[in-house]
Amino acid sequence: MTTTASAPAIKPPSPMRRPAYRRLMVGWVATNLGDSALYLVLAIWVKELTGSDAAGALVFLFIGLPALLAPFAGQLADRVHRRPLLIGTNLSTAAVVLTLLLVQGPAQVWLIYAATFGYGLAAYLTAAAQSGLLRDLLPDDELAGANGIFTSIDNGMRIISPAVGAALYVAAGPWAVIALAAAGFLVMAVMLATVRIEESAPEPRLDGETYWHELSAGFRALLADPLLRLLTIATAVGFGLTGLLNATIFPLVEHGLQEGPAALGPAQAIQGVGALAGGLCSAWMLRRIGERRLVAWGLALVGLGTLVAYLVVQWPLPDAWMRWAGVGALQALIGFGVPWVIVGVVTLRMRLTPARLQGRTSAALNVSINVPQMLMLALGSALLGVIDYRWLIAVTAGGVLLAAAAVFVGRRLDSADESPSQG
Repeated sequence: MTTTASAPAIKPPSPMRRPAYRRLMVGWVATNLGDSALYLVLAIWVKELTGSDAAGALVFLFIGLPALLAPFAGQLADRVHRRPLLIGTNLSTAAVVLTLLLVQGPAQVWLIYAATFGYGLAAYLTAAAQSGLLRDLLPDDELAGANGIFTSIDNGMRIISPAVGAALYVAAGPWAVIALAAAGFLVMAVMLATVRIEESAPEPRLDGETYWHELSAGFRALLADPLLRLLTIATAVGFGLTGLLNATIFPLVEHGLQEGPAALGPAQAIQGVGALAGGLCSAWMLRRIGERRLVAWGLALVGLGTLVAYLVVQWPLPDAWMRWAGVGALQALIGFGVPWVIVGVVTLRMRLTPARLQGRTSAALNVSINVPQMLMLALGSALLGVIDYRWLIAVTAGGVLLAAAAVFVGRRLDSADESPSQG
């Protein structure tokens, strides 16, 4: 009787086998822990210093405004060596955060706004440079896993860090949170200093190419490939419309849960858990269905979650546990879907973009997602005083589901360029 040895199981590609990636991941955990703790505490701190809700809310504006400068950050990341740039940026960001120690009262609130803008801008610069660094470090089949892990860390820290920051703020004041955030950036700088990567060389500007033409190359690259163009536009539309949903968050809690604003914390935690789960399984799903369908299903989940939000407020449930179940379901659906969209479109962008265009395409994608969302949030906030908030939720649900449908029907764009085994 003849026997044959069974073939060893093939392990899926994983960036975790690479020491350089593991070090970057440690730094990513450290910076996210401090960053997520700090931005919420800064808003609380400004509110306490000034007594003004509007002044506290301005912190979030100063975090968002650097998105307008993201293309310049991407241009810089593509024209210099990225590892030294990232080390310098993290050290500089730690120094900017430490300037908050100079704040003694309401007269120095401007310093909080300036520091918030500075470290918000640093986030776009590090995102652009890190995209190129990962592209140089990892082969194509490990990009989805790397993006999924980083997305899971982002969402996991959003669950843990605000509670940690609030506890430190209450126990020891803002100085403890400032120290935590600065330490996170210093840890990332140390991790980067120990990483050895063969970077792609910075490319000189082409003869006859203007600075503005060079600056806009990221947007042009996103629109040049038909599949990447479809996913970018659908993501921009879908995530932009969620700005309307964000504007209705307090009416949603008040009427859907029939609770006060404090219930927003537990509701957001449910979304965070869903996002953590979605991020952890995103690479596995991408290998089976490809980037296009991963984005389509992610948008569909976000749209279905928003539809549940509309049903919850349109027909309020009688019992508290039922209301929490409904709101929990919508938060979990949205939370689970968002990482699928992000991992799908970012992985496709990284695969299809040359190494020295990574920074500009990363910045262009961030602008395409974040700026429409900010604009729709502002529009939704203005419309709340004019129309029923339920219409805003309904429009969001319909628009996101249409964006998902557009990606689903774009299957003709699938080609040998799209990753994985189609399942």
